[in-house]
Amino acid sequence: MPRLHSFPVAAVLLLPLALHAQTTQQPSIATNSPDGKPLSTRVVAYNIDAKLDTGKKTLDATETLTYKNLTGQTLTSIPFHLYLNAFRPESTFTRETHFTGGVRDSVDESGYPSEKLGSITISHIEADGYGDLTAAMHFIAPDDNNAEDHTVAELTLPHPLAPNDSITFRLAFHDVFPLSVARNGWKRDFIMGGQWYPKPGVFWHGAWNCHQYHSTTEFFSDFATFRVSLTLPRRYLVGASGVPTGEVINPNNTKTLSFYGEDIGDFAWAASPNFTITDGNYLSSLGPVKIHVLALAAHPKAGPRYLDIIQKTLAQFDQRYGPYPYKIVTVIDPEPGSEIGGMEYPTLFTGDTSWYEPTHITEIAAEHEFGHQYWYGMVATNEFEDAWLDEGINSYTEVNVLGAILGPNTSVLDRSYASAGDYENIRLEYTFEPDFDPVTRWAFKFRDFNSYGGITYGKSATLLATLEGIIGRDTMDEAMRTYFLRYRFTHPTTEDFLRTIEEVAIKNGRATALGGTVINRAAQTVPQPDTSPFIPQTGLDAVFNAPANSQVIPISSLRPYFHQAVYGTQVLDYAVDQVSSDPLKWWLPEPKDKKQIQYLSTAYLRRKGDFVLPVTAEFAFDDGTRLREHWDGLDRWTRFTYTRNAKILSVEIDPDHTVLLDKDFFNNSYTTATNNIPARKLSNLWVSLQQLLAQLASWIV
Repeated sequence: MPRLHSFPVAAVLLLPLALHAQTTQQPSIATNSPDGKPLSTRVVAYNIDAKLDTGKKTLDATETLTYKNLTGQTLTSIPFHLYLNAFRPESTFTRETHFTGGVRDSVDESGYPSEKLGSITISHIEADGYGDLTAAMHFIAPDDNNAEDHTVAELTLPHPLAPNDSITFRLAFHDVFPLSVARNGWKRDFIMGGQWYPKPGVFWHGAWNCHQYHSTTEFFSDFATFRVSLTLPRRYLVGASGVPTGEVINPNNTKTLSFYGEDIGDFAWAASPNFTITDGNYLSSLGPVKIHVLALAAHPKAGPRYLDIIQKTLAQFDQRYGPYPYKIVTVIDPEPGSEIGGMEYPTLFTGDTSWYEPTHITEIAAEHEFGHQYWYGMVATNEFEDAWLDEGINSYTEVNVLGAILGPNTSVLDRSYASAGDYENIRLEYTFEPDFDPVTRWAFKFRDFNSYGGITYGKSATLLATLEGIIGRDTMDEAMRTYFLRYRFTHPTTEDFLRTIEEVAIKNGRATALGGTVINRAAQTVPQPDTSPFIPQTGLDAVFNAPANSQVIPISSLRPYFHQAVYGTQVLDYAVDQVSSDPLKWWLPEPKDKKQIQYLSTAYLRRKGDFVLPVTAEFAFDDGTRLREHWDGLDRWTRFTYTRNAKILSVEIDPDHTVLLDKDFFNNSYTTATNNIPARKLSNLWVSLQQLLAQLASWIV
């Protein structure tokens, strides 16, 4: 049976001393840091010693946690995430998951299946120099005041913690893992340890940010170092965040595995006796990266497939956005029928090898989850409040990366009878519910799960693809790379992202791609989300009144687009409304030479939605002439008229197919000749529906 690489026991025992003694001259064992310096501001240091009972699906652990106060303020309390408590009958997560008609109902505790129960219990917490603090910890529910929700606990400090001071806690906790749910828990012999330990919230923008665990939220945490040991039966193999640093065989038929991670915000692991290992390497621009795949024996082809797609994905991300700085990426092939597939953690993710898969579902899942290493892992977005900056950006980069690897029109399905690219699938998610919520809505405040998924993934990716068509692929690629390199190992916001795009667009002369001029505005006048139509008084210039003595920064004419697509709920839908070509001198007999007939041709274009965007329309005539016209889209309709010796053969809005945010492609064109475009559109829609149904089926246990 394959085993993790073994290190001498002495090396394991001396590892803590080596880590504390590390200088900038010594190379890191976990990252390819060019000079050995930390890549992030390390707020927390974790040292966790855990013992897993694979029969009972429970875990007991001790945790030493050192928190450094880098907030600039004196702290009197620290909140902790206790995510596993979401899997209790009266938790906010469970209430939100089980609802009827949009009204959240509580669950009958007596009828709740015991195997679905999950929990984390802190039995003891103390601090160096202060003794037992267990009584000073209490549950809070900052989002909904649900007294039965225990996913956040607040610890009142015995004495205020001054800026730049540190405090070390020692905790004992007990985990109960649920039957697989929300990419966590167990299925048969497989156990996924995600969000399994007490974790401090993030002090962000002058206050603690520590939301409860909701049915539509993911996670947010500070960068840290992790030293984790896990004791479990010898027959189990384990994949974990960070790098493996040792293995000790114990006399009671167990073993203790050690791992170390740095400059990461979380630590997860997966264990199964049925893993087979496939290893490979990729040489990044910073150094070698080990690709460590743990695939189930029942999926003999999965290991090589994962390895191949991750090698190609690493190359694409390195070239497009920036280098992957860690020395390892671990891929977990989840148990069939579980809800564990398709989840990201720092340097580790779970994939998908469903038997009913479309052609490239394994590759899609692997690329998508790896992409989160950038937009969730390193660019550590607050996924409670700015989920689109991770999921949306990642879905957008997924399309481009998979398109480069698998082909833009075959990245989802590549059969002799049908093919489909990723954009068809992503657009479809958005078009079902395009106007309930803006992409900037906090994840747990969306109307429902469908709106959350369609907007956060589908609309976000589609609005970025449309933006690419506006400012150009090269400028968009440069903006994405600039954003990653500038904000890696920080916690950026929506405005950080949008201003980066504007900055690069201005530099490249693409800031007026929508018309208008580059003007100035105050930094304090960022528009807040609303649902009102946005038609500036001066056409498409973004005009804001700057307060006196305010800092003035440049703004591009892209702001109206951002205001509608990012901050608003306006729907973009342009249509060819009516087309006609009639003889100009209709009362005269028709000449024998029809080329001598002059026609008055009229075409009406209509803005059916409330999203205003300049568009291009192409008019084709039966003499072979093609004309392109530009419409600013400000009015609800416009009319184009032509007097020429030819009839209009066809009209198409957005002939280059760059305005992907348009809700309805079917009304974008008119033709009098046989054309296979509508049939192709219907075919793509059908393929996308099949893909969506397959994805929904994958969530069924």
